[in-house]
Amino acid sequence: MKLRTLLAPSLLGLAIIAGSTQAAAPLRPPQGYLAAIDKVKSGDNSDGCDSMPPPYTGSLQFRSKYEGSDKARSTLNVQSEKAFRDTTSDITKMERGTSKRVMQFMRDGRPEQLSCTLNWLTAWAQADALMSKDFNHTGKSMRKWALGSMASAYIRLKFSDSRPLASHQKEAQLIEAWFSKMADQVVSDWDNLPLEKTNNHSYWAAWSVMATAIATDRRDLFDWAVKEYKVGANQIDPQGFLPNELKRQQRALAYHNYALPPLAMIASFALANGVDLRQENNGALKRLGERVLAGVKDPGEFQARNGKDQDMTDLKVDSKFAWLEPYCTLYTCAPEVLEHKHAMQPFKTFRLGGDLTKVYDPTHEKGNKSP
Repeated sequence: MKLRTLLAPSLLGLAIIAGSTQAAAPLRPPQGYLAAIDKVKSGDNSDGCDSMPPPYTGSLQFRSKYEGSDKARSTLNVQSEKAFRDTTSDITKMERGTSKRVMQFMRDGRPEQLSCTLNWLTAWAQADALMSKDFNHTGKSMRKWALGSMASAYIRLKFSDSRPLASHQKEAQLIEAWFSKMADQVVSDWDNLPLEKTNNHSYWAAWSVMATAIATDRRDLFDWAVKEYKVGANQIDPQGFLPNELKRQQRALAYHNYALPPLAMIASFALANGVDLRQENNGALKRLGERVLAGVKDPGEFQARNGKDQDMTDLKVDSKFAWLEPYCTLYTCAPEVLEHKHAMQPFKTFRLGGDLTKVYDPTHEKGNKSP
């Protein structure tokens, strides 16, 4: 077993190392997150505020949608997926609702949209939601996904030049303390896994911790997310494949694509804070992106590597390529890639905090659907 313990310092160790850098400038997101509210509208908001999902404080023991599958975890179990969707519906509603309201507020500036978002987040924070120590793999996965969704949406509010949180400091402190506590648990959940068990889940955990690091200005969390990024980048082989995602048989290409959003976002946020991860493992992130884009055109290379025809269903969904927004600011994308990106815009995905096109490529935010 190749344990990462030999390579990876503990979070406490990172905190000690980071202590000497605490005098550095506060952590910040990429420039696009500083954008002001588009316009402030008044009058009735027909959208209103949806009823808040009750804070989820129960056990994080959930069924997997791949229940009964073999080690490849690639065959969907329809019944267990429905059970999973039903039992996690309040958490998902919280994720989607937070992202939706923040996007609406940044567009319209209606006070009720901000109040709705903060009321939801404050209620869940006060209830200490999603902090159960009774969890399985699917449960700890939901925790890190939810944290990433909420923290990355919240960043839009915290860093906007319009300063919408200036008169909501009490709520902000409660929310950020909850995010911070949850991030500590996510680190505990996912730290120092054996390499053979480190896959896209670890990258998504690192993304949630990176988003929280920026939201709470915690350098120790930032350093942990960077450490996990480096582990992920060093799993990418010279041909741009991720060995642990190749194991997913007919879904290998889809899972390579799914690994890209958290890695690209972490690299983007790190660069905004003076840490350049683009050349890690000889430009591994660039190789991975190029491998996936080539695979979308012709999945034959993936079939050649694992012997399975690739399921292309997920790869027909535009939002699955939201990683292109940060990626094409980190690297120079070829003209045909940019054309493809513009044709799919805008990219809106709640797990990355909402409208990434608005943040990374605002001149094309309305999308270009022409051929």
